[in-house]
Parts: sequence; structure tokens; C-alpha cells
Amino acid sequence: MFNAVIVKAKRTPIGKVNGQFKHIPPQQLMTPILRSLVEGLTVSIDDVILGNVVGPGGNVARFSVLEAGLPMEIPGMTIDRQCSAGLEAIRLASYFIKSGAGQCYIAGGVESASTSPFSKRAQFSPKEIGDPDMVEAAENVARKFYVSKEQQDTYALTSYERTWRAFESEYLQQEIIPIQQLQCDEELYKKRDLAILLKRIRPLLKDGTVTAANSCGIHDGASAVLIMEEELAIQQGFQPVLRFIDSVVVGNHPNYPGAAPIPAIQQLLKKQQLTVEQIDLFEINEAFASKIVACMQELNIPFEKINCGGGALTIGHPYGASGSILITRLFYEVQRRRNLKYVVAAIGSGGGIGVAVLLEVVV
Repeated sequence: MFNAVIVKAKRTPIGKVNGQFKHIPPQQLMTPILRSLVEGLTVSIDDVILGNVVGPGGNVARFSVLEAGLPMEIPGMTIDRQCSAGLEAIRLASYFIKSGAGQCYIAGGVESASTSPFSKRAQFSPKEIGDPDMVEAAENVARKFYVSKEQQDTYALTSYERTWRAFESEYLQQEIIPIQQLQCDEELYKKRDLAILLKRIRPLLKDGTVTAANSCGIHDGASAVLIMEEELAIQQGFQPVLRFIDSVVVGNHPNYPGAAPIPAIQQLLKKQQLTVEQIDLFEINEAFASKIVACMQELNIPFEKINCGGGALTIGHPYGASGSILITRLFYEVQRRRNLKYVVAAIGSGGGIGVAVLLEVVV
């Protein structure tokens, strides 16, 4: 069995739907990332695997390879596991390397909600089981796990403050490849008084707790990582940063997609005979504050270990790219710290799917 290591990671700035990237299709969002990741690489890339959720259809990964001017021999594969797609792409590439099927992959995800040909979301589940819209699903999680609006607002404010600290410390800029000279997440052009907004904005559903201020918006963006077999990476002069150890994907009830990271993380840690206390950092996608609070409560994750640089509640959630963005955040965060051993990235998806990935810190 071979080791798969992540040696490079980049993302675009994240733009609001119909915002700064409103005319840029997904393959053009991905192009500068692909070009950056292959810079200095003298071995062949076995494949480019990308997650994509809202179109335009076809094979976005193949289109991106050709758009970026990469060798035509790289086939390109696009996958859809809804919001888990970008993390699933990295998981899949890592297993290909571990099995010996290949040695070098680019994996991640891209989403352009602005240019999507679809006016509404796909159906995630049969109606007789339950196919809630995402706000309703977030409310379901809040009710099931007794998460109050106050808890959601407290977490949302904490995440917002962490994002701005990361931005003002120029941590976020390390992750970003500019797109057409744009190099800042669109939500960070202007600082808001979120504490006041959290108090003023009413719930999105009657008698609910989920508001526009404790939820993410709809966004455009892309992210990908370069994954290599460890010995080859070292031979090529790359410094491995994160080593893929294991992962778990689970299904749970479609009415509670935001809770899917809970069983995924539980099974992953049990499989590896680890505890939450042994994990140094968690990145869990912040589609809604209700899901993060539920995950923290059920898994006993302390505030200081989760989403330390903020997340999607502030900068946004470009569906198919978000799982890869989690890994990119970890890639840079672990290099700013010392004495870390294990980190976990996890995400839940429409239809009730949870993906969790365990990585070992190499640097």
C-alpha cells in the first residue's frame, strides 16, 4: 500500500451569486488553479477529478484540463455527491494512489451558481421519505438536536470574527489564486456589524431559528489540491504537508443532511481507534450554524478546534468546491502551527450524505 500526500493546495476568491464572477463559467474558474498546481511538476498527471453540482453538465473536469492548456492525455472526471463532491474527489484520488492505480492527481471542485443553466435545485430524495429545502433541513437539525437561535447566532458571530482575523492577518490570501485580477473573497469587501444584524434579522421560516445571518449564501468558486505518492513527491522536491490516512462516507436520513458529518466522523474515529481529543483541528463545512453547533455538541468538539479561520458562513459555500476548500484551509493552517498530529475534514450533503477524511500532518 502506498501513501498519498497533499503537496499543493489553492482556491479562487469566492464570489457571490451574480456577483464578481457572474460571467465566468466553471472551467475558467478552475483554469488558474490547474496552471498553478502543475507549475514545476515534471511527472505526468494521471487524472484531474473535480466535483461539480449545478452544471453546466458535460465533463467540467475535462473541459477545465483543456481550457488550462494541460496535456490532452489527462482525461478528467467530474463527480457529483452534492456538497460533498469536492471532498469526495480528494478522497477518491487518494485511494487511487494508495492502491497503486496512479501516482499523481489533481482533485477538488468548482461551482458557478451564477452561470448554472438550472433555475432550481435537483430533487434529493423521494417525497415520501422527505426532500426538504436546505433551510427547512437546517431547521430539522436544530429541532432534533435542540439547537437554539442564540446558539446559532453565537457560533455565526464567532465564525465571522475568526474569518476577519484570518483575513486581516493575510492568512486567507495565502490560499488564493487571483481570477482576472480579483483576489479577495467578495463578502470581505466591507465589514458588517454582524452582532446587530443577528439581532435584527428574523427567521426564514415561521417559528424557526435559522436566519440569513446564521446561514451561508450561494456562491461561485473553485479549489483543488495536488496529491502525489509520497516517495515520488519527495523525489520531485515537494514537501508533503498532509498524508491521507482514511475516510468514511455514510448515508443518513435526507431530512437531516446537516447532521451527516456526525456519524461519518464517529465511524472514522472508531475505525482508526482515535478519539476527538486526539484530533488537533476539524474543518466542517458551515452551510448553516445549526449543523455546526449540532456537530460540536454530539461529538464534544471544543470551539478552539473547529473552523479556526472561520468558514462558509462568512466567505460562502460554492457547493461542489466547498469540500476541497476545507482541505485547502487545513493545508495552510497546519503550516502555521507546531506539534499537530491529526486533522479531520467533514461535510454533509443534500439527500443525507456525510463524508469525513482523516489526514496526518507531515510538516
